[in-house]
Amino acid sequence: MKETWRWFGPTDEISINEIRQTGSAGVVSALHHIPNGAVWPVSAIELRKRDIEGTRENPTGLTWDVVESLPVSEAIKTKGADRATHIEAYKESLRNLAACGIQVICYNFMPVIDWTRTNLASALPHGGTAMQFDLIDFATFDIHLLKRERAQADYSDALQAQALTRFSSMGNTRKKELIHNILAGLPGSEEHWTTSDILDCLKTYDDISRADLQQNLIDFLAEILPTAEEHGLRLCCHPDDPPFPLLGLPRVMSTQEDYAKITSAIDSPANGITFCTGSLGIDPAFDPADFVKTLGPKIHFVHLRNTRSHTPHDGNRTSFFEAAHLGGDTDMPAAVFALMGEEKRRRSAGRTDAEIPMRPDHGQAILADLDRPMMPGYPLIGRMKGLAELRGIIAAYRHING
Repeated sequence: MKETWRWFGPTDEISINEIRQTGSAGVVSALHHIPNGAVWPVSAIELRKRDIEGTRENPTGLTWDVVESLPVSEAIKTKGADRATHIEAYKESLRNLAACGIQVICYNFMPVIDWTRTNLASALPHGGTAMQFDLIDFATFDIHLLKRERAQADYSDALQAQALTRFSSMGNTRKKELIHNILAGLPGSEEHWTTSDILDCLKTYDDISRADLQQNLIDFLAEILPTAEEHGLRLCCHPDDPPFPLLGLPRVMSTQEDYAKITSAIDSPANGITFCTGSLGIDPAFDPADFVKTLGPKIHFVHLRNTRSHTPHDGNRTSFFEAAHLGGDTDMPAAVFALMGEEKRRRSAGRTDAEIPMRPDHGQAILADLDRPMMPGYPLIGRMKGLAELRGIIAAYRHING
C-alpha cells in the first residue's frame, strides 16, 4: 500500500516538511474553503497541488494522491431544489481534478452532520488524549440541548434517565463545548452549523426513509459515474461514522451489506469503497478480512484506524473512543494482510491500480502533540506512531509471503 498523510492545507498546524519526515510518500487533501455545491476550479486545484508537491526546481518528493473529500451537498442527498446545479458542479470538479492528474476521490453520504464525536480530547490513562463518542452525552445533546422533536423515542428509558442526570449536572461551559463538538462537521471544513440550522435541515429528511436515501445515493452515482469513467477516476464512498442512526436520520453506508448493494447497483470501476476499519469496526460483527475477500476489488482507498467500544450500549449503538492503531476492537493485522493479498491479486491481474493508497487515520495525541495546536483527531506524533506500527505489519506480511 502507498503510505499517505492527511493534510488540511496551508492552515494545517502540521507542515509539509514535517509530513516528509514521517516517511509518507503521498498526501490526502481537499479544498475545504470552497462551499459545498460549488465548482473546484483548476487554478485552486493546481495551487494546492503545488503546495504539496513543490515545483520542478524544488520538489518535495510528495504527491497529491487522494481528494478527501469532494463533499456531496444536502441538496443532492435530499434531491432538493439545487440538486441539478450541484450535480453539474460536481461533474465539473471531477473533470478539473482529472485535468490536474488526481484520480482517487473520497466522498461520503452521511446526512446533515457527517462524522460525530462528543469529546475531541478525552483524557487517557497514559496521559494522552483521544476523540470519543459517548452515547449518554449524545442523548443529552439530542434531548436537552438540541431539543429535537421525538428525540426521547429514539432512546431506551435507561439511557433517557442517564441523559437527564448528566444534563442536570452540566455547567454552561460543558454544554457549549458539547454542542460545538457535535456540530464540528467535516474536519477542515469552514462550514459551521448552529442548533437552529440543524433543526431546519432535519426537517428536509422528514419524508426520506433509509431506502429513499439509499436510492438517492444510487441516483447520484448514476449521474456522475459516466464522467468519472470517462476521465479514469476512482470514486470511493466513506462509511457512516459512527455506523448507526443519529438524530432520527437514516444511514445508508454502515455495513458490508450496504457496500455490496451500492457497488453492485452500478457495476463500474469508478464506483468504489473507502475501507475505513475504524468506522466499520464499531460494529461487533465487522470482519475486516471477509470484507476485503468479498469486496476487495472495489476498494480504492484505505483508512487504517482502530476504535474500542464501551458502555453504555443502546440497541446497535455504543459508546467508543479512538484506540491505538493496534489496540482496538478491529483485528488490524488481519485487515492489513487481507489488503496486501488484494494488492497481490491485482498485480497478477495486471490492474494499474494495484497499489492502494492508505493513510493512518486519526490517532491519539501523545508526547509533543499535547504542547501544540492540531486538528482534532489528527496529531503528528500519534499518527506517526500508528504509521510505524502499520509498517511493522506490512513488513511481517512481506517477510512471510515474499
